[in-house]
Formats: sequence, structure tokens, C-alpha cells
Amino acid sequence: MKLKERVAIAVMTGLVLLTVVLVLDVETRITAGGRPQTPAHARVQYAFRQRHLQKTSNGSREALLAAAASAQLNGINDDPANAPPAPAGSVLGLNGSGGRGELKDTPASPPDPYTDLQKVVAKVESLSKKSRRRRKHWNPSLGELLGLDLGDRRPLAHSPGAGRKVEAHSIPVEESNNATLWDNFHLGISRDELYASDDPTVPRLLQHITSMPFTHISQKEGGTQLKLIIEFADGGHALFKPMRFPREQQTMKNHFYFTDFERHNAEIAAFHLDRLLGFRRAVPIVGRNVNITRELYALAQGDLLKTFFISPDNNLCFHGKCSYYCDTAHAICGSPDMLEGSFAIFLPGKEAAPRKVWRHPWRRSYHKRRKAQWEVDDEYCELVKEVHPYNEGRRLLDIMDMAVLDFLMGNMDRHHYETFKMFGNNSSPLHLDHGRGFGKAFHDEITILAPIYQCCLMRHSTLSNLLKFQVGPEHLSDAMRSSMSIDPITPILWEPHMRALDRRLNIILQIMRECVAKAVDPLQVVINDFH
Repeated sequence: MKLKERVAIAVMTGLVLLTVVLVLDVETRITAGGRPQTPAHARVQYAFRQRHLQKTSNGSREALLAAAASAQLNGINDDPANAPPAPAGSVLGLNGSGGRGELKDTPASPPDPYTDLQKVVAKVESLSKKSRRRRKHWNPSLGELLGLDLGDRRPLAHSPGAGRKVEAHSIPVEESNNATLWDNFHLGISRDELYASDDPTVPRLLQHITSMPFTHISQKEGGTQLKLIIEFADGGHALFKPMRFPREQQTMKNHFYFTDFERHNAEIAAFHLDRLLGFRRAVPIVGRNVNITRELYALAQGDLLKTFFISPDNNLCFHGKCSYYCDTAHAICGSPDMLEGSFAIFLPGKEAAPRKVWRHPWRRSYHKRRKAQWEVDDEYCELVKEVHPYNEGRRLLDIMDMAVLDFLMGNMDRHHYETFKMFGNNSSPLHLDHGRGFGKAFHDEITILAPIYQCCLMRHSTLSNLLKFQVGPEHLSDAMRSSMSIDPITPILWEPHMRALDRRLNIILQIMRECVAKAVDPLQVVINDFH
């Protein structure tokens, strides 16, 4: 055989082998669904640190994807009358490996008392009382750490967020009692909560907001939706989210969680739900009816003023200036010039009480096709437990609390959270930005509970409160009706959303039951950290 023929045969053989290798690689990827085949632990942990837990700004892929989906927002919503009835007593079954199972129906009446979970809670309480490690819980407030008290007239600067610079000032107490409400709220913020359960300042301040005249308005920068910063006559500030559509309008089926409109009533309901669950980490929010002509148009300036117009139905409308959803097609209109909205109390200015932004470890991908790591890895929680700040202290249990709150209201838009820097890693996370909650009354998004069913972990006080609402005599929906009835724009929620609260609470308890059942020691599932 000649040398030239040998070379040709060798080249052809090499090409055949290369083709076989490539074909096998493609088949392997297709079979695995694009999922990595047990990569080295060190490399995964490094990637996790880089992509999931580093401190970031509040920016995300949301703005990029919103533009592509904005054309869908003008479509007709699902008719609530055609929606399927809420499944009675739906519970989640976890399979043996801890993965997600299918919903199954259980009798809705009488409600399951979950006596097995009640026994675990009672045992944890008993051991906590006998423990020698029990100590007085230290829960300092901002006022204590700043060397101020509630009798001090020096104010904390309000956090305007955007717009004109706001100078801190206060009115002497003898001139106006209302002037000190903002400072009392700010100075009373503690490491564990934004306000105490018996603090009279919050209800007084919310009532104050519903009648105090506006002196200045400006548009909040950032985000995809219109928000206004309202300055009141006494110098206080609130974030105004206007009403866009009726209570009964749900998220359209083809909309992603990151393209949905924000709901002003969801913000109000989230505040009440957070308080009833015993967290008190959500900013106090109240509803108010606003006269667009006298209270907004009369104070608007610059680019915001130019966006006001009269609609063909003779209603006064405006849309503001922002990157997305600020155009005539997405305008906010009064009836004819009356408009309701939510008013969220501003937190202290970041100069006086700086905050740290954390990327949520169970953050979604904010991509139409790509999934986050936790969605394809059932052992994801073990990785989280090895990384600061979730490897010690309270933070991992705080994430479980946040999952409970988000699941009950159907909020999938939890990408970041904040803590106060001066409290260190023992600071409770703030529960902020719930405008995309309460969008689907007949659908329970089980993946919101991924932190709980992947970690099988819950704080003792949280589970105790959930059992209290499950057993009664007052169920969660009843407590929410009572709590929200005092709001000026009540009713806050569409009735199917109220029924969904009780249904979803039952799902959470079923997951905890299965976690306790498969645990070697139930006391490693239900933790009492005295918070």
C-alpha cells in the first residue's frame, strides 16, 4: 500500500471517530435535558457564590424581557366566571426523594387539625423552656443604636428614593403631635421587626396618611411600572402605587411573572398578611382615594405633567415617563378624576440607616426558557447551607418565612431582599415589593415553596401561627377580612383570593407533615431560635 493511500485511510478513520464522539455527546445532552451530570462539588459551590449570593443591585433581566412581552399586556384577561373552582383541601404530596408530587384532593370539611404537627410544636416549646441555653433575647432598635430615643426631636431623614432632594426637618412636639409619628416609626424599627405588635404609632400613622394634604409629587426612578413619591404637608413621604384594573382581574395565562402588572391592593393585603403571620417585616401600607385633578395634576411638573390627558371616555389619565408600560396604551385613568391607590410608608434614609441588598438564593431566572439552578437540583438546599449567611444564625429560617408569605399570596417575584446594615447578619430581612401577588386565585404555585420542601425546615413560631389559623376558631381568611376591613378602600381582595389563603395554608402544613414524617429527628425540622 502506498504512503498516500495510508494517509488517506488514517484521515478518514479520524473523521469517523470524531463524528462518533460528537454524536454520543449530543445524545448525552439530550438525554440529560441540558442538566449537568454531577459536576464537582467545589466547582458548583464556586459558581453558586459567584451567581447567587453576591451582593448586587436591584437590576435584573426583567426590564429586557418586559419589552418583548409588553405587547401581550393589552390582551383580554381570562374571564373569572369561566375559571375552574378552587380545589377543595388540595395538598401536596412529596415523593420519596423530596421532589414535587402532584396535587391530590382531600376532604375540605372538617379541616385537618394536624395533631401530629401540634405535638411536635408542643415538644419544641417544652424543651425550650427546660433548656439551660435559654437567654433573654436582645432586640435593639434603630433609636437605641443611634443613641436616640422616642422623646428626642432630632429626626431621621426620610428616604425619598428619587426625585428632588428632601431636607430632614421636624415640627416641635408642642406644635403638632402628628409631626413626630414618622420619627417614632423610624426610631422604633428593631432588629427583628419593623414595628412591635402593640405599637400604636403604625395605625395612627396610616390614618394620618389617608387625610394629610400633598405638597409635592415626583416619579420614582427605576422599575417597569409607574410609582409616585408623595410628600405630605408635615414632611413625611410615602410611595404611591395607583390602581390599574379591578380586583377580580387575574394574571393572564400567557403572562410570565415578570411581565404582570403590579396591583395596589396586593401591596395592602401583603402588609396585613405579614402582620397576622407574626412577621411584621413588611412596610405599613394603606389605601386612599386620590383626586387626580387637585392632588396630582396640580402638583405635577416637567415630564410627568406632559403625560396627563383626557381619554375618549372623558376620564383624566396620565402615564408618566419610564422605560416600559409608560405610554398611552398603559395609562392610568380616574373615574372621571378619582383614583385609588396604595401608600407605603418610607423607611429611614439610607444615610441614617444604610441597608444591604442580597440576592435571593431561590431567585428565578427571569428568562422565558432558562431555569434557575434550584429548579433542576433537588439537593440545592445542601449547597445553600454551606454558604454565608445561610450557614449560621437566623437567615435560612427567615427565607422559610418569606416563602410562606410569598406562597400564600402567590408572589413569584422575589429576586432580592434587604437588611439593615447596623444590625449585622442578625437583622431580619425586609419584606418589600409585593405588587405582583394575588394575581391567580385558582392556581397555587407550588415552586414558591421550594425553600421549604428542599430544606424541610421551618421556624417554630411560624408553624405555630399557621396551625392556629388552621385549627381555628378564626381561620386565616376570616382574620384577613377583619384586618383589612378598616382600610379606606375596603374590600381589598376578591373573595376567591380569600379562599385561596386557607387552601394554600393547608398545602404548607401538608408539606411540613411529610417533612416531619421522613425526618430522623423532627426537632431538626421545626426549630425554635426564639424569633
